[in-house]
Amino acid sequence: MSIENIVIGTRGSKLALWQTNWVRDRIRKLHPEIGVEVRVISTKGDRIQNVSLPKLGEEGKGLFTKELEDAMLDRQIDLAVHSLKDLPTELPEGLHIGAISEREDVRDALVARSGISSFDDIPEGARIGTSSLRRQAQILAARRDLILDPVRGNVDTRLGKVDSGEYDAIILASAGLRRLGHEDRITQYISQEFMLPAVGQGALAIETRSDDPAINRIIHELEHEPTKLACRAERALLKGLGGGCLVPIAALGIAGDRTLSLRGLVARPDGSEIVRGEGEGPVGDAEEIGYRLAEELLRRGADRVLDY
Repeated sequence: MSIENIVIGTRGSKLALWQTNWVRDRIRKLHPEIGVEVRVISTKGDRIQNVSLPKLGEEGKGLFTKELEDAMLDRQIDLAVHSLKDLPTELPEGLHIGAISEREDVRDALVARSGISSFDDIPEGARIGTSSLRRQAQILAARRDLILDPVRGNVDTRLGKVDSGEYDAIILASAGLRRLGHEDRITQYISQEFMLPAVGQGALAIETRSDDPAINRIIHELEHEPTKLACRAERALLKGLGGGCLVPIAALGIAGDRTLSLRGLVARPDGSEIVRGEGEGPVGDAEEIGYRLAEELLRRGADRVLDY
């Protein structure tokens, strides 16, 4: 069956539009005979800006995805582009991840006021902005003297809070900064050894209907196999731990030609306890590696940390 037009759903933020337009342009390049339309859909996460994500709890699951998924199931749009780290491990019936694109830089980035050149330079008692419990836990494990406050809003809004002096520094995903042309604002790329990234960080997920073979054939052309395998392992770890994007869980998979390695951690939000682990196996066993590492972390006390 031939396709004449594809409608892509997206959130309206600059970063979401950049990501969606990147996918649109790739489809147009591969299939110039197909029209591609972008449709902006507001999500609950876009409308709620005065509540930190951790305080939303279970209500926060699917915060940035539900309205897009509803539109897809209603056939108002054909696909949706997400930051993979925002996509829950359990998707609505009838939807799946059609492709995962090649990953950008997975590291977190420090954006600091003038006078601070690295994380080690941050003075005692400085105010750091982040709404991520994962980042908060890993920062406090190393620097309990810092004050961490939630920060919401789009990338430009958050950068403005540093410029205005509201925060001494903020932590953002380097992928988003680079995609929006703000690489020059990065004070320091934070090493993965110091701060393990979020599950799926830096990767884009293209969500489609499972029963739409024509769309899925086209979207599959955007798949990056090593990124897909690494992220499958990370998401299996997250699912095995029973966590979501609002829980202090971090992971990083690296897929080689034959072997996939995976590191993961579970932390208390205050950084007082962190359970770490590593796993490795054949690239074809990506999900099994993730589930196996989840079981190991739970045996070593991650269940107690998660129930804290």
